[in-house]
Amino acid sequence: MPSRLHFGEDDFLRCRFALSPLWETQEVVRTLKRPERQGYHAHWLRRTGRTAAALDLTDLWLLMPQVGYCPDWLCPPPIGPAATFEEEIAAVRASDPEAARAETAQSLADTPGALDLPQARRWLRDPAGMIEQLADAMEEAWRSLVAPDWPRLRALLEADVAFHSRRLAEVGLGGLLPEISRRFGWHAGTLTVESRGEHERSLGGQGLVLMPSVFIWPDVVSTFDPPWQPTLVYPARGIGSLWTEPTGHATDILVRLLGRGRATVLTALDEPATTTTLAHRLNLAPSSVSAHLTLLRKSGLLTARRYGHQVLYERTPLGMALVSGGG
Repeated sequence: MPSRLHFGEDDFLRCRFALSPLWETQEVVRTLKRPERQGYHAHWLRRTGRTAAALDLTDLWLLMPQVGYCPDWLCPPPIGPAATFEEEIAAVRASDPEAARAETAQSLADTPGALDLPQARRWLRDPAGMIEQLADAMEEAWRSLVAPDWPRLRALLEADVAFHSRRLAEVGLGGLLPEISRRFGWHAGTLTVESRGEHERSLGGQGLVLMPSVFIWPDVVSTFDPPWQPTLVYPARGIGSLWTEPTGHATDILVRLLGRGRATVLTALDEPATTTTLAHRLNLAPSSVSAHLTLLRKSGLLTARRYGHQVLYERTPLGMALVSGGG
């Protein structure tokens, strides 16, 4: 079901990129509950398994229905281009209790039976206490699961913003948005997003926040309800090589499995790259690199996405596992 965001003349002047450590924390919690999201993060999940198991995330999961509404107050759009987690969680703690109560009731209604749970009834009777309880849970998830890796995560997110900012200058907003994701379409000032729910909203001069996320893959989030600023959250580039580095043992296995040329191309894709870029980096003929890329893609080890006149290749979860030796 498509969601549609309608741009007015002023909205083009108010589009910006942002990062959010609070958002990544929410998506980490969600990813722990959803196996379909875990392909790119298997190494991280193994490393943090004991820490995650020691956390009680039940209350947060209750407000993350598989299909349906998640309360915006618990993870609002970023308050600035580079806000800290401390600033963002302070804004959560300052949420209006009655607004939080209404959003929470809407979210609970999307999980059959959730409104009848004792915890849900307590929250709706005491929304101020609920805010503190869930903010504490989110803060503990941040400290235990995200903060230790935040410099690495932030570096990848900042690289995504730098890349897409350059593309914005080259092709404009209408050209950039369909490049970011196959789920995004652009026509006559309207952004269409293929998503789980149907939503229609005029930006009303607020513009749009574009926010990459490491843990949202393979999903996208297309908006927040008023009065929150419209926000588009999409999977960051380069997550396939985020957690692991190739080892000598893994490289030897790849050479025997794929042949030296294809193994070399696969291990060189630490970030998405074109045929020409890889050929220059590896000092190989573009035709040879193209043949290797085609076979690797047909084997399910790479995915290809078009950016304007260029095609960028990136490892799939299977390709990442082979390179890391963690398959």
